[in-house]
This record gives sequence, C-alpha cells and structure tokens, in this order.
Amino acid sequence: MSLFEVNDKGNIVVHGHLDRDTLSKNFWECLSSKERERLINSGACRIDLSDVERADSAGLAWLINAVRDAGQNGVSMTLHKMPEKLHKLAKISDADSFLPVE
Repeated sequence: MSLFEVNDKGNIVVHGHLDRDTLSKNFWECLSSKERERLINSGACRIDLSDVERADSAGLAWLINAVRDAGQNGVSMTLHKMPEKLHKLAKISDADSFLPVE
C-alpha cells in the first residue's frame, strides 16, 4: 500500500508512518499528473490523517510543504483528524498557527 491515496473527490487519506523512513519526495511530486489535475480542478482538498500511526519532524515538514505546494497550485488544503502527537509536535515547533487543521 502507498503512503496515501487520492479519492475521486480529491480528498487524500494518509496511511501508516509519516516519518523520515517513509518519506522520500514532497507531496506534490508523489502525485500522478491525473491526481494533480483533479486537485487543481477541484481547487480544494482535505488530507485525512486519521490512519497515521507514527509521525516525526520529517512528517510535519512534509505536511507543511504539502500545504505550501497546494497553495502555489491554487488548491486550498485542510488537514483533518490530525493525531494528537503530531499536533503537539507542530505546536512545539511553532508551526501549528499556519497549518490549516480542521
């Protein structure tokens, strides 16, 4: 199974570990051209983090870059069901104020 799946509505479900061992590319680079087109056409997407088992600072950076890259491509992104430990990491990293958490 891949790290994430993009469904027909342009929503993204992240699975498993969001850490330095599983991340090799930025979010936008991981998308197929069809997935990128779907997100750009919808203008918005939601990243569901409810299935994330573990995350570290690399995972947090990946999310920050995902939000940035989406915005640069005209896509409004929100983070849904962020795990408590990841939320705490964002807070102590002073990144929580600019992450669009629902």
